[in-house]
Amino acid sequence: MTGTWTLLHNPRCSKSRAALELLQTRGIEADVVRYLDTPLDADMLRTLLRRLDLAPRALLRTGEAAYRTLGLDDAALEDAAIIDAMVRHPELIERPILVHGERAVIGRPTERLLALLD
Repeated sequence: MTGTWTLLHNPRCSKSRAALELLQTRGIEADVVRYLDTPLDADMLRTLLRRLDLAPRALLRTGEAAYRTLGLDDAALEDAAIIDAMVRHPELIERPILVHGERAVIGRPTERLLALLD
């Protein structure tokens, strides 16, 4: 396979580890970005959301403590506020995310990655 592959990865997450294993099984050498250690900025998040074809709210991990603490369940929150929260608290970003070219997919379940691989 050709082109650049990027995996937004959290090694503590079983789904993220499964995504990395799937890529390795397929012989794909992806740039692995540990997004908790190297957080995305707002522009990167906007680009990622465009590639995912998702609204910011759809990328939120609603089970995280920061989700409740920051009141992100408020439907009146604007996209910019949600993006800002994800920049400041990258644990709020759903994972894993595989990016290839102008497309991206969230690997939950892991089989969803096949949309980019096949």
